[in-house]
Amino acid sequence: MALGAPPQNTGSYTGYTTLTRWIVLIAVMLGTVLEVLDTSIVNVAIPDMMGNLGATLDQIGWVSTGYIIANVIILPLTGWLSGHFGRRRYLAGSMILFTAASLCCGMSHTLNQLVFFRIVQGAGGAALLSTAQATMMEIFPPAQLGLVQAVYGIGVMVGPTVGPTLGGWITDNYTWPWIFFINVPIGIMATTLTLLFMRDSQYQKKTNTRIDIIGIGFLAIGLGCLQTVLEKGNRENWFDSRLICWLVAYATVCLLAFIIWEMRTEHPAVNLRILKNRTYAAGVLMQVAIGVGLYGGVFLLPIYLQDVRGYTAAQTGWILLPGGLATGFMMPLLSRIVLRVPARILVFIGSCLFIASMWMLHTVTMDTGPEHLFLPLIVRGIAFSCLFLPLAIATLSLLKGKEIAEGTGLFNLARQLGGSAGIAALSTYLAQQSSLHRAALVEKVTAYNPLAQARLSGYQHFFLSKGASLAIAHKQAFAAMDGVITGQSFLLAFQDAFLMIGLIFAAMMPLILLLRKTSVIPAGGKMDVH
Repeated sequence: MALGAPPQNTGSYTGYTTLTRWIVLIAVMLGTVLEVLDTSIVNVAIPDMMGNLGATLDQIGWVSTGYIIANVIILPLTGWLSGHFGRRRYLAGSMILFTAASLCCGMSHTLNQLVFFRIVQGAGGAALLSTAQATMMEIFPPAQLGLVQAVYGIGVMVGPTVGPTLGGWITDNYTWPWIFFINVPIGIMATTLTLLFMRDSQYQKKTNTRIDIIGIGFLAIGLGCLQTVLEKGNRENWFDSRLICWLVAYATVCLLAFIIWEMRTEHPAVNLRILKNRTYAAGVLMQVAIGVGLYGGVFLLPIYLQDVRGYTAAQTGWILLPGGLATGFMMPLLSRIVLRVPARILVFIGSCLFIASMWMLHTVTMDTGPEHLFLPLIVRGIAFSCLFLPLAIATLSLLKGKEIAEGTGLFNLARQLGGSAGIAALSTYLAQQSSLHRAALVEKVTAYNPLAQARLSGYQHFFLSKGASLAIAHKQAFAAMDGVITGQSFLLAFQDAFLMIGLIFAAMMPLILLLRKTSVIPAGGKMDVH
């Protein structure tokens, strides 16, 4: 497509007035923010839930796992469901389901009740993510796509960062059920606005009513097993567990069968044929890397700050907040820049900035404080804005008609799976690297190492000065040395993990060459915000 050519979704926005477009944008963004926040806001309340419900750590983990599994299964089906039921009814129905499930989660008195309603909540939340993005791609003129995608990006990218901060504040000042109760008034407002002002997509009015039961079945089993492996693999010691082996086998067989079936059936539940477009396929693969970087960072940094540096959950949330604010601040600016600068250049800049932020984070030490993390987190936040917005516009503006709804589902699924896979891989990598570094450090504590002997002698004299006997001081000195080695090995593992995330991004950078060379929005288009 030549520079200045409009995106493929022109025409569908003509049925909306300027006011109704922005009302619909508010409605779908309220839902999107709720869905993204509920992915991470629950994590900080896990200890309170365990005590209140009498659950073990492994059992309470299903509160998060059940939500994500249901979300991941429904995400690629949102395009088909939107066409089958009508976008307005499907989105409003999903909002009602999500809101009702949130209320029931807060009122749950047993673990089984909470897990069940979290699964229902995750199923309803899938539409709040991809259907919202598809709606905005259709109802706004091409010149405004940068701005509306920036608004959407603020919700998607800032949410995982703000979630722990908000969750910690609510848990400290109220009780854990209020994490779910706050969804109810917002959900009611979003549902009301959707029903009053939103209309069905003109591209999906004549969707075939035939239900692809076989394809949906393969997808549900395959993604369900895959997500369970990613969530539970590290705790089960991966392939040492018979359960994990069986789940991997089921996931592989079902997902391969799903791909073959969907490519051959006349009316697929998920249109995989749109992956033949090289720019779209490259964008989906890059979304996997963004998921690793976004959710992997949200996973690593709190563990480092709390377990290594000793900060509380609330303090950790405030330390991470500037990075999320940087993303939110940059999104509106990028919405104007993307009108004039080719997407591949912005994505390249974002990738370089992200790799630089990981390089800065991989130098963390036992003395690293909030003031040292401020710059790398700001750089990371700016990088995400440069990655998400241009990539979303470059990838999704290529789609036309009903492909928009189908494509956004796969696009968001890639980010979610990337995040799950990234967390699982980083968790295992941390444990392995920590063991390797510990073994290497222990080998250096010998009678022939003057530095090690000097450190042991210092510890021993310290404990002797506190009144311990020579024998007790000797044992305490070795215990202190063991604690230092454990802490240092854990710290070195974090350094390796941050560097690994950067290397994953570097490996994905050649995909930038597959993005189109020119701008995806009319070069002369002006951002109309009236």
